[in-house]
Amino acid sequence: MDGLNVSDVNLQVQLHPSRSNNVHKAVLRELSSLLLRFNEKFQGVVLAYEFNIDKVPDILPSMHPYLYVRLKAKLLLFSPKPDMLLEGKVVKVRQESIHVIILGFSSAIITDKDIREEFQYKTKHGKDLFVSRSHKRHVIKAGTMIRLLVKSMDEETLCISGSLLPAHTGSILWLDNHVENVSLTDGSNKRRRGNEEESVMQEPSRTSAEAYSMVDHYIKKSKKHRESATQEPSRSEAYSAISDHSIKKSKKHRESAMQEPSRSEAYH
Repeated sequence: MDGLNVSDVNLQVQLHPSRSNNVHKAVLRELSSLLLRFNEKFQGVVLAYEFNIDKVPDILPSMHPYLYVRLKAKLLLFSPKPDMLLEGKVVKVRQESIHVIILGFSSAIITDKDIREEFQYKTKHGKDLFVSRSHKRHVIKAGTMIRLLVKSMDEETLCISGSLLPAHTGSILWLDNHVENVSLTDGSNKRRRGNEEESVMQEPSRTSAEAYSMVDHYIKKSKKHRESATQEPSRSEAYSAISDHSIKKSKKHRESAMQEPSRSEAYH
């Protein structure tokens, strides 16, 4: 998913002298106040952090002296920008909108004008859902994990305005199982619109974190394949075993045939 990144920052925290007995705990309390809020300095919402105290706290000379603590911190930031792809869980479906929760705290709304015409609103067994006219199994309902395009974000309410107009948005389960078909359809639509180069420039690229995750996945898969290969006989060994078995079986059959009288001899 786009919009997530890790940032290395240098921070400065001022603590009251009464907290000097446990500076680490006091710093934790100060940093916790940054969580799940949009921070203009970092241009994102702080989701998590880890830090190291860079220097022994200094006392600032003033009428009311404070401890001056320098930190080196890693911040996990959520910074959605227009045209990024986000993933979230549908919590409510209405004819005029789809409501989504992202990362458990940020809400997103997709209005009917931002839902492509492929999707048709229906009510089935008392449940509201959107069903694709082209692919009946492509369904969006409450509980569905979807991929949406960011249009904008309200920094105060952390509410995102999303879109399902691009072909590569919709139910993640369906998209992952039909990624090739979606790519072909999307490519043909771009050619018909005549602005393929512009569309390619606007498509978000995979983040480095996703790339590392993919590499790790294939390394593990390759390793697992090699381990299974060492445990199972090779193809040539398997053919050899089958041939030996067939030869022994054929030899045993001929020996039994020699010992038993033929059908004509039995009649005599």
